[in-house]
Amino acid sequence: MSSYVAQRNGETATAEDLAPLAFAGFAHFTAMQVRDGLVRGLDLHLDRLRTASLELFGDALPDDLIRSYLRKAIESGPSDVSLTVTVHLPGELEVLVRTRPPASGPAGPLKLTAVEHERVIPGIKHTGEMAKTYFRRQAVDEGFDDAAFVDRQGRLSEATIWNLAFWDRDTVVWPEAGLLRGTTMGIVQRRLEGLGVPQRVQEVTLAGLPGLGGAVVMNSWTPGVAVRRIGATPLPEAPSFVATLHRAYETEPLTRP
Repeated sequence: MSSYVAQRNGETATAEDLAPLAFAGFAHFTAMQVRDGLVRGLDLHLDRLRTASLELFGDALPDDLIRSYLRKAIESGPSDVSLTVTVHLPGELEVLVRTRPPASGPAGPLKLTAVEHERVIPGIKHTGEMAKTYFRRQAVDEGFDDAAFVDRQGRLSEATIWNLAFWDRDTVVWPEAGLLRGTTMGIVQRRLEGLGVPQRVQEVTLAGLPGLGGAVVMNSWTPGVAVRRIGATPLPEAPSFVATLHRAYETEPLTRP
């Protein structure tokens, strides 16, 4: 079978099943790339879903049940897909699993505009995120590829659908601010530690960008796309930095849900 799927609680979703989700702003999700039926960082995705369900709904579905829904969706289509798991509470906890064509992200390097914005409940990957799309569209209209967020304290936090990471020519620098800790970010952090690559968390501001040796964005598509400019400040492309992030990510084993 070669078709992509939308499944509600492990069964094919009908239009009637999907209609309420068009208006369901109170839901959360995780997104992953599946290759040959396998996933990197499955434990991080399951932890994200469990933690968010407990925070939003006061209850969570068992990991084994979520895994069974993932397996069924993966077995129902191509072995390489982009897969999204959404959890919402129309009456009781329900899970929508959707598959789409696989993705690897843009080639880069990217130009990011900088906008003042702080996401609501930044630690949860939730569906109430109209501002991300709005700021991205504005950025493209202004000649940029996407937008990076600056909080009220002047700290860079994340980008619209990306985590940010920086390079000081020796150490990977993760921004200190309210942000969503992405699953790819979690994979890269633990694998860099295993490789002995130095890392630290610190406040990163627009004024401090000239002192850094590179920047990337990362999400479920890719562990690193070079950023050549944030706002008015150019940044070196730092190919060795990007290569290090990709190498770290690729040491994470692929697992079957």
